[in-house]
Amino acid sequence: MRKNIVAGNWKMNKNLQEGVAFAKDLEAALAGKALKWDVIIGTPFIHLASVASSTKLGVAAQNCADKASGAYTGEVSADMVASTGAKYVILGHSERRTYYGETDAILKEKYCWH
Repeated sequence: MRKNIVAGNWKMNKNLQEGVAFAKDLEAALAGKALKWDVIIGTPFIHLASVASSTKLGVAAQNCADKASGAYTGEVSADMVASTGAKYVILGHSERRTYYGETDAILKEKYCWH
């Protein structure tokens, strides 16, 4: 059976302090509720470790590279995301497809099991 999730991201908004506060506020608002789904929040890369260590909510990167490592300035691999404590990555977002021309073929290269 598939796991139900509710996920959202804050795109290129919020500084680090605002992002951590948002995650904590969301977690507090959900505390004690009998949820039928997992809640996952997608943060900018630079927020991942701080948000992941400050909440029990699921944390996702908003993208990852299609390479495991190498000379790819500015890119972040799935292993790098995982090392922050984040357990998810959002792939195939409509904005990535529209603004950066990501195709199904590119997404296939990014998709991997860890």
